[in-house]
Amino acid sequence: MRLSHFSRFVSLFALLLGLSIPTLADLTLDEAAKLLPNKIGDARATGAPARPRAGIFEHVKPADIGAQSTAARTYVSADGDSYGVQLIRLQSDAAAYAFVMNEKRGQANEAKGQAGRLDLGGTTAAFASGGQIYLSKGATVAVVSGSPGQASGDDAGLLAFARSFAGTLDAGSGEIPVLVKHLPDWETAQEEAAYAVSSEQLQKIAGNRPALDAVSFAGGTEAVSAIYRQAGHLVIVEYATPQIASDEDARVKARIASLPAEGKPAPSAYRRVGNYAVFVFDSPDERAAAGLIDKVTYEKDVRWLGENPYAVERANRAWLNMSTSVIVNTVKATGLAIVICLTIGGVFGGWIFMRRRAQAALTEKFSDAGGMLRLNIDELSAQNNAARLLGQGDK
Repeated sequence: MRLSHFSRFVSLFALLLGLSIPTLADLTLDEAAKLLPNKIGDARATGAPARPRAGIFEHVKPADIGAQSTAARTYVSADGDSYGVQLIRLQSDAAAYAFVMNEKRGQANEAKGQAGRLDLGGTTAAFASGGQIYLSKGATVAVVSGSPGQASGDDAGLLAFARSFAGTLDAGSGEIPVLVKHLPDWETAQEEAAYAVSSEQLQKIAGNRPALDAVSFAGGTEAVSAIYRQAGHLVIVEYATPQIASDEDARVKARIASLPAEGKPAPSAYRRVGNYAVFVFDSPDERAAAGLIDKVTYEKDVRWLGENPYAVERANRAWLNMSTSVIVNTVKATGLAIVICLTIGGVFGGWIFMRRRAQAALTEKFSDAGGMLRLNIDELSAQNNAARLLGQGDK
């Protein structure tokens, strides 16, 4: 009987392993392997980059997070500490940020708030949980773990290794997604915010809402979710163009209208704001939900799909502005130079004048012209020493 149970367990394990291998086989190895150097700080790699067995893909599908390439490598420091790195290249910076922030919120809920936020320098998102460090930088996600043989892990060493490794990665845009900054009170809300670049991620971060079934992520749609305890659960979906936003708005409204007949919960409030579709769930009342949506502002970004018809006009305006700036700065520089020259000349000229006046005051004067030499051409000056003058008839 025990053998039968063991055989079933082995069969189930083999089935799950067989299902996971093709999934990881769809991901390339070379792109991610190039980002795992032979040496990180004082730690050296013990082997070539290899495809990970499963790791973070045990509970997430690569297609759901936009994964394109993955690789793993082990490093050993000079002190003998071992560190493992599982690296994933995703389709965009936003996808990498979304994965790490969603993992952070999920693990914080499981560990009752023990997922600590980290600042590794240049990373858009990073946190530590369960002896591992998750980080995103550019379009790259990395999970750094300590040696399994260590009792609790060398936290200081693990953090230093993760910081050194993060320094080797390309920063991409180096900014968190702009949609996060459009959350009300985003500086505070971003700590618990979650991001989505796929329908599966959106349902996961929003809590499986039927109204979100109508949201399509075709064309680069992205979404952010944050919980406001006094107003409700806010979800903002950003569409790439006004046309897509208009079409999706009609689909969402139709879906919301059909929910009561299906006996499914509808959102507390919904509104289109520019290219945003804004949902509020679990709000205490409609007024609070509407007030939360009122705080969401859309900043339009105009992009020409073809040649910009105002390119020449914009170039002329830029040239005029530049020319005006050059002329004004030249006048300012000239005036400043004149003032500086006059100031320096006045200071040095005054110093020389006063110095000569002081020197003249110390010498004996034989002049009635205020210390100045005077020629007695008009014979009007009195002669002080008559013995030295020639008399009449003297030669």
